[in-house]
Amino acid sequence: MVSDQSNKLTNLLSKDKSKISREAPMNIGAEQALLGAIISNNLALEKVENFLEPEHFSSKINGLIFKTLKKLISNDQIADLNTLKVFLENDPDFISNGGISYLLKISENSISIINSKQYGELIFDLFIRRKLIDVGTDLINDSYDDYEDQNSNIIIEKTESDLYNLTNDGDSQKGPKQFDDILSLTIDYAEKAYKKSDEVVGLKTGLNDFDKKIGGLHKSDLIIIAGRPSMGKTAFATNIASNICNKKINNKQTNVLFFSLEMSSEQLATRILSEISQISSEGIRTGNLSKTDFEKIIKASEKLKELSLFIDDSPALTISSIRTRSRRLKRKHGLDLIIIDYLQLISGESKNLNDNRVKEISDITRGLKAIAKELNIPVIALSQLSRKVEEREEKRPQLADLRESGSIEQDADLVVFLYREEYYLARTEPPEGTEKHVMWTSKMEKVHNIAEAIVAKHRHGPISRVKLHFNSTNTKFSDLADTLSAE
Repeated sequence: MVSDQSNKLTNLLSKDKSKISREAPMNIGAEQALLGAIISNNLALEKVENFLEPEHFSSKINGLIFKTLKKLISNDQIADLNTLKVFLENDPDFISNGGISYLLKISENSISIINSKQYGELIFDLFIRRKLIDVGTDLINDSYDDYEDQNSNIIIEKTESDLYNLTNDGDSQKGPKQFDDILSLTIDYAEKAYKKSDEVVGLKTGLNDFDKKIGGLHKSDLIIIAGRPSMGKTAFATNIASNICNKKINNKQTNVLFFSLEMSSEQLATRILSEISQISSEGIRTGNLSKTDFEKIIKASEKLKELSLFIDDSPALTISSIRTRSRRLKRKHGLDLIIIDYLQLISGESKNLNDNRVKEISDITRGLKAIAKELNIPVIALSQLSRKVEEREEKRPQLADLRESGSIEQDADLVVFLYREEYYLARTEPPEGTEKHVMWTSKMEKVHNIAEAIVAKHRHGPISRVKLHFNSTNTKFSDLADTLSAE
């Protein structure tokens, strides 16, 4: 019996290779055979339901029957000729294709459940081939049309995007989704969140107090980490990157892609090595180390070799370049988080000389949000603040301080400001021996090594402030409570 089924599949796959077919690749016989198998034995659906969808069928009526079968079986109902007839008897496509006689024909051509997965894979493969033809046709047409005005990079980007979508989930046409399908996904997410043992649903940064306030880093979110120079933005980002890379999700390694537009990869690696080894980055750079310090560095480096951290230090990258490299990495290795240091160093792509930097930043933030949604991962972008902060008596940043564009605030799902009062207070030291100096010393002791993460915008929750410990020697952020208890 199995041999007969295999021969049937071989016959369906066989082609006259002497002729080049220009018809769309499809196999109605394979579609009918699979549907017949599911009607005969509903368990056959289990073999294909994780990758096969109604739109993968070349025949509209076959896709409709498959959709109805899935719906019946998912509702724990028997899916046979009688139940299918009840659900489909008034459908115009069903009627025009012969109605119950078409179902009987399908049943007669059914295959064994053993071969159902092979038939499903054939149907899916032919679907992908039809989509590839569509992508290729669009590429040819776009390349011929308006070649004098159209930027070729736009065509490349579109084609690459289409191919990525095909590789990612087999469908380049996202299109509208039925609300009940979306609702089911939302309920599943809520259930997972409900069953979690802690308060954090998203990707954990490793800073527990901060994670509790923001609920972790959520998929498709654009997160802006902003602050004035010397507030620790890069350190905060590298801390998050190394903490996430050290964790596994469902026994799977988490991968982080770090675009370092300001620092070289070696400088960034030194920062991370300093953080893990607890040896100052200055000591690592200058070699001013004791034997014990060097042993700590060696031990830390062995640990860091296991990190799934990818660093791209190419200067002046464009949004298109970031998108392309991120897609490629996700396709090859998987990708859980993107970090960009920093936003204002991304190059604009506009060829219009009349476009100012504000518009460019707006295009960049929209592009970053699009990447987060497309790859379904959080994207962290560091950002500079305007000098207005320095002109105020109150140095804590506000949303209005975001440099160059209000679109940063608009496009971001989460905006976090880093603020260290110690930095500003140290610049106002009064003369020693005075009463003011005594008061100043007292204030300095209270804010020593303390940083604030100010959640100024949170699309999914309230705004808040979180106090963190910051060790400027090895540029490491940690939970304030844990640090105090350790002391």
